[in-house]
Amino acid sequence: AEHQHARYNPLRDDWVLVSAHRVKRPWQGQLEKPPAEDVPRWDPNNPLCPGATRANGEVPPGTQGLGPPLPPPPALTPSLTPADDSDHPLFRAAPARGVCKVMCFHPWSDLTLPLMSLPEIRAVIDAWAELATELGASYPWVQIFENKGAMMGCSNPHPHCQVWASSFLPNEARLEDRTQSQHLSQHGVPMLLEYAEQEARRKERLVVENADWLVVVPYWATWPYQTLLLPRRHVCRLQDLSDSERDNLASIMQRLLIKYDNLFEVSFPYSMGWHGAPTGPYLEEDCRHWQLHAHYYPPLLRSATVRKFMVGYEMLAQVQRDLTPEQAAERLRSLPEVHYK
Repeated sequence: AEHQHARYNPLRDDWVLVSAHRVKRPWQGQLEKPPAEDVPRWDPNNPLCPGATRANGEVPPGTQGLGPPLPPPPALTPSLTPADDSDHPLFRAAPARGVCKVMCFHPWSDLTLPLMSLPEIRAVIDAWAELATELGASYPWVQIFENKGAMMGCSNPHPHCQVWASSFLPNEARLEDRTQSQHLSQHGVPMLLEYAEQEARRKERLVVENADWLVVVPYWATWPYQTLLLPRRHVCRLQDLSDSERDNLASIMQRLLIKYDNLFEVSFPYSMGWHGAPTGPYLEEDCRHWQLHAHYYPPLLRSATVRKFMVGYEMLAQVQRDLTPEQAAERLRSLPEVHYK
């Protein structure tokens, strides 16, 4: 807790520098604007609100809750454009195609997941699983992710996530596929299944747990209050979860996100996303090395206005954090599970 040291991340095959003593230094850098607390329940200028006119002139259904409204110009489209041939290996390109969807969690803009009911969160989980199944039938990778808060690039204050399906395995997926495959080959057990068992026993980085899930600040965390959501049993994909596991997932997500909001008494910004075994052609392959998990990456460090910047050394050398994962987990663990609002 007092001395700098490096920790190995077996999931990414890289290292993080931990410098806990740096959090004591005075802060005279940029201060963020705290998240707005007065978000209107319905805004005619918010394209994610039901009944609001979108930029293309279309009006979503007035009863819109869960569903995939049309996104802005997507990063991936189903059409396949051939990549240009290269005359040199240093100038390579490859074709890419896919689908990008936006999924709203609730018709009200002033709600976020921790403020929704358990049945409403369970409905979100079921919709995630349905989209993962639908898009995974043909695409190798289906990335479900949520950017919460303007600090994380969310331009429309409305509870929603995005789902991008691609004809290729993205970098993070390929990296986790390799490291988890190597671990199973060398140790005979899926990496994150073994890791969850170890963290459940040690408890020093445990934040919340229930019969089917646990949340930890990972030993190798890079962001200040980063967490990893893990199932207790071996499960490869989101759509493989049982009814009881989905119920308990809704519960543990709500508990974690309430703690996040309670940490600095703001609507806590983060980027989160699910990683599971690849789909499409990989459905016919052995993917036992994969373990379903969700990453939460929140940027706030000391308060609602002081964030962790990943610049300089982090960009040019390796990532670095200013408090230990154990310190972060203890602080999150001690927070109440009743929302401050």
